[in-house]
Amino acid sequence: MTKPFLTFDEQIWHLESNKNLIIADHEYAKTMLRQIGYFGLIGGYKAPFKNPTTKKYIDGATFESIVALYKFDENLRELFLKYILQTERHLRSLLSYYFTAKHGEHQTSYLDSTNYINDNRYRTDVEKLISILNNLACRNNDYPYINHQREKYGNVPLWVLVNGITFGTLSKFYSLTTHDIKAKISKNFDKVNEKQLEQYLSVITKFRNVCAHNERLYCYRTRNGIPNTNIHQKLNIPQKGSQYIYGKQDLFAVVIAFKYLLPNSDFKKFKASLSRIINHYLNSQEAMPETDLYEYMGFPVSWRKITYYDK
Repeated sequence: MTKPFLTFDEQIWHLESNKNLIIADHEYAKTMLRQIGYFGLIGGYKAPFKNPTTKKYIDGATFESIVALYKFDENLRELFLKYILQTERHLRSLLSYYFTAKHGEHQTSYLDSTNYINDNRYRTDVEKLISILNNLACRNNDYPYINHQREKYGNVPLWVLVNGITFGTLSKFYSLTTHDIKAKISKNFDKVNEKQLEQYLSVITKFRNVCAHNERLYCYRTRNGIPNTNIHQKLNIPQKGSQYIYGKQDLFAVVIAFKYLLPNSDFKKFKASLSRIINHYLNSQEAMPETDLYEYMGFPVSWRKITYYDK
């Protein structure tokens, strides 16, 4: 059984009559539904305003509340993506530098499986990575700067190629390179070892995809998590057993990752911008309660104190 197509007017009628949602301005509602789509707006952001038992909206829930949450999430995506891209740019530079310093500037170096981790468990992953790099270096025509290197020099050095790979591939590249190169890269980040950096990058990659694809960010969770840190302890984040309940697989995990991966001055700018976005939402009439918002986001109530502490 499939859901029937509904016009914008029918969507509004359904939300009001069948779902108990208050819609004060039908023209505004139609404009938002037209711009965002029913699934992207209602399907994505209805959860905090619905009664899980009746499947209807809680009394007093408004269409404007859903839109406000959507716009809040939109602002979060823009902010987090900005600093994820900064982290990504830094890693591209470090990885290409240390790999090339050890193995040389010819493309055969990053297409040689012996230059990666020597462990049969990762043989398939190494082969897949080399296939991606080989296609980009030798066949892909989407990047003029790669084409120029290929056509003029017959060689695409890693410091050029690395700009054309995704963050996911970049993260995988780091995880598959040799221990000595990982160690040199991780030493560029205070109090982060090579294994911890791998964990940070794996989690950030997934959040980057959420931001890039305009998916719901504020309540997103990953399956894997970042490592336990001194920040978890200093913020007195509660634990369930030995597991911290905030800052592991949620959006606050990315905040903690930024604390370790961004220069201190940039992290302070990020945190100030994040505070403004959260304050703007919480000060609006359409906002959900602060404690509810933090629970969805995976933020401890003490999160603003993160700049009080050293790593």
